[in-house]
Amino acid sequence: MAGGGGPVAGVWGAALVASVTRVARDTISDGIKELSGGGPPGRRVRRPGAGRKRAEQVDPGLPAALDALVEPVTRGDPESPLRWTALSLEALAGELTRRGHPVSDDAGC
Repeated sequence: MAGGGGPVAGVWGAALVASVTRVARDTISDGIKELSGGGPPGRRVRRPGAGRKRAEQVDPGLPAALDALVEPVTRGDPESPLRWTALSLEALAGELTRRGHPVSDDAGC
């Protein structure tokens, strides 16, 4: 997003934005090129398959454990895939961890 301010600031835009945001000037320049259509379309940040594995890939029993934990207190339409519960993410993560499925509250269960 910092590259968006470079063209507005004129000739010294990348340097100005870099000094204000503390982002490298080359990174700002790359962002300006990308926003103006000069960058390669569809360029990946990571190679395919890179990055963190999904929680259910690391722990295949996690979805069933989460269902067992949420099912008794679920609200809403039983036909809908969307579930409502009064349990907080912190409470769910703590109980799942206690039951042998270590996750954090930002695991996106």
